[in-house]
Amino acid sequence: MTIAPQPLKWRSIALPVLLPTLLFSTGEGAVIPIIPLAADSLGASLAIAGLIAALLTLGELFGNIPSGWVISRVGERPAMIGATVLSMIGMAACLVAPNLVVLGVGILLAGLGAAVFGLARHAFMTSFVPLAYRARALSTLGGAFRAGFFIGPFITAAVVEATGSTVAAFGVHLVACVGAAVILLTLRDPTASFGTVATVRLDRRELRAGELEAEEESSGLFRTVWQSRGVLGRLGLGITVLSALRASRQVILPLWAVSIGVSATNTALIIGVAGAVDFALFYVGGQIMDRFGRLWAAVPSLVGLAVGHILLSLTHDSTVNLGWFIFAAMFLSVANGPGSGIIMTIGSDLADPRDPAPFLGAWRFTANLGGAAAPLAIAGITAAASLAIAAGAIGVIGMLGAVAIARYLPRYLPTKRAPGG
Repeated sequence: MTIAPQPLKWRSIALPVLLPTLLFSTGEGAVIPIIPLAADSLGASLAIAGLIAALLTLGELFGNIPSGWVISRVGERPAMIGATVLSMIGMAACLVAPNLVVLGVGILLAGLGAAVFGLARHAFMTSFVPLAYRARALSTLGGAFRAGFFIGPFITAAVVEATGSTVAAFGVHLVACVGAAVILLTLRDPTASFGTVATVRLDRRELRAGELEAEEESSGLFRTVWQSRGVLGRLGLGITVLSALRASRQVILPLWAVSIGVSATNTALIIGVAGAVDFALFYVGGQIMDRFGRLWAAVPSLVGLAVGHILLSLTHDSTVNLGWFIFAAMFLSVANGPGSGIIMTIGSDLADPRDPAPFLGAWRFTANLGGAAAPLAIAGITAAASLAIAAGAIGVIGMLGAVAIARYLPRYLPTKRAPGG
């Protein structure tokens, strides 16, 4: 059945879609700057603190394995509610963690919850937002995440200053998850806001229920990865590197602060201001993608992230390393901002519109391989050499990833404007 393109009613996604995302990401943004500092307070070395921070992205990686199957079975809203509960458990563990093992388990659980939450929102927007508005809608979704990453560190700074305890930041994420769960439970299912389009999707699910059930029994995430190995092994490689540099940025900045002796409060403030810059540019990326093509957002963003890492690597031992740290944090945000939603948008473009969740799970899993590998690489290189060398190595890899995207993105997604864009 063919549905005529409809205008996107932004109000229909604001409360049921964007507000829970904003709350969840605010909590996540509150804890990201503090994870290495919390590990340091429990006696971790710089390399071990990096490893503990890496558990968040490892949790997101492993969470992508069952999340597509879960969302296909239970739906987006129940999956999001379950994700918030899982994150609450993780944050409760972090709050009372007596050692690094308990802290690590709590961070891992939070990563698992973040994976399910993120994929549920992605699958919903892919299915219900008209193609002509897809990049702008997904950039706005990415902007909601970035708004949280902007707000969260400031809340952390205030909480740490008031309590004198770095682990109090984990309580911020716990409260944010409770708020997101309450909204999801009290508001009606967002699919009801999309009228005929939602009905068509539900009809499609009913007609293909038996087929999908058989497919889900025999075709899990790894089978989907194998079936899509061409695009995932080529274009997905560049996207994996982009995800790696984004994850590296979130880990390396707090580690850099620990390395050069910046306080917990000042670290949260610097990262919060950088988050504001990142957030301010999110809609620019959507406009670029819808009007000029995905390539024009992906490649410049990745090149900028690579340059920012290389800049960091050259300034660690400078007499004004704090100033360079602040500049690099802002530069990385300027580079990352226009790429808001690019990974989600390309994944949505490539996914089967009849049932996008399985491919999107494989796509996010592939991307998150980079997100999980980068913090581990930083920890390993830091232990073997230094944090500055780790930053430089990640920057060089970023340049190579930009070449892969520039080569393969036009092959799989020829540049063209979406109807009405």
